[in-house]
Amino acid sequence: MTLSVGHLSPIISLAAGILILIMPRLLNYIVAIYLIIIGVIGLGLIK
Repeated sequence: MTLSVGHLSPIISLAAGILILIMPRLLNYIVAIYLIIIGVIGLGLIK
């Protein structure tokens, strides 16, 4: 199985959701990191 950008977003979302359930205080950091990663991928800086 090969991972592409299309597979990366759902995997990150799933991991973030699990972390938020375990440690709700991480919500702000997880959302910020997620948005930064999606923005960088959307700009094409990471292939």
